Amino acid sequence: MAALERIAFLLERALAPSYRVKAFRNAAAALAALGPDQVAARARAGTLEAVRGVGPKTAQVAREALAGGVPAYLARLEGEAGRPAGGAGAALRALLRGDCHLHSDWSDGGSPIEEMGRTAAELGHEWAVLTDHSPRLTVARGLTARRLREQLDVVAELNERWAPFRLLTGIECDILPDGSLDQEPELLERLDVVVASVHSKLRMDAAAMTRRMVRAVTNPLVDVLGHCTGRLLPDKRPESEFDAEAVFAACAGAGTAVEVNSRPERLDPPRRLLRRAVAAGVYVAVDTDAHAPGQLDWQILGCARAEECGVPPERVVTTWSAREVLEWTRTRRGPG
Repeated sequence: MAALERIAFLLERALAPSYRVKAFRNAAAALAALGPDQVAARARAGTLEAVRGVGPKTAQVAREALAGGVPAYLARLEGEAGRPAGGAGAALRALLRGDCHLHSDWSDGGSPIEEMGRTAAELGHEWAVLTDHSPRLTVARGLTARRLREQLDVVAELNERWAPFRLLTGIECDILPDGSLDQEPELLERLDVVVASVHSKLRMDAAAMTRRMVRAVTNPLVDVLGHCTGRLLPDKRPESEFDAEAVFAACAGAGTAVEVNSRPERLDPPRRLLRRAVAAGVYVAVDTDAHAPGQLDWQILGCARAEECGVPPERVVTTWSAREVLEWTRTRRGPG
């Protein structure tokens, strides 16, 4: 049922515990399998809770929705849904066509590829990039070369059904301590978009981290520098130290985009560094780094920060068409 699915979406957006999200998704699936007539009959008879996967709270939501009103729990979540004050970010968000960074249950995401792509399309995107992790990030079930090749076949099959929406192939590839990339170069060459991020040895000294990042962002296989400082808010993990001017100048020279990561616990880079990136003339990718469907709605947070820090909309790669994005990843030049 739509109300149950919407509640699950909003809970994901609010980073609620996964068991709460699953309770509503499971109930929605269970009732959908019954069909509307049986659901209505069970609601009248007071036996919705007897359906496997439906509990008292989800049954109450279903009854209120069937009665024609907005369920009280849904109304409360809609009222609590965090949005930047004063409509900040709305103008840039209206220009966005895609998202360069999202995860599925093939790595550490919580939902199937099809569900992530479908939600991206429902949010108005023309395209999105599937960027599951690379192999050395074993804690996130990073994809071996074999599994990544299997995923490419899955994406190709989905795209045959999804037109005009397109799911671009990609990866969030670990930047190794020496600045090399954690995947076979020949396989990275096949992908539409490569996001490269530091996930290990985040406390390297600044000079070594700078060399590491510069080598990565100047690699012609890298398209986007992900969450550049690696910080986690509030005060869970400090920023990595590096020469921001040198890294952003390297990005600008190579045509590599700097990600504005919209996750509430990242919001990376910090404003002072984002302003330096703008001054360096880089491309910017406003991304969600979503690990669940509801998190795909976080882009407004990144848009608000991008607007505040003076990011020119025409340099935001996520405002471009899929064709323009693919042209940029081949030539390192944006449209116009």
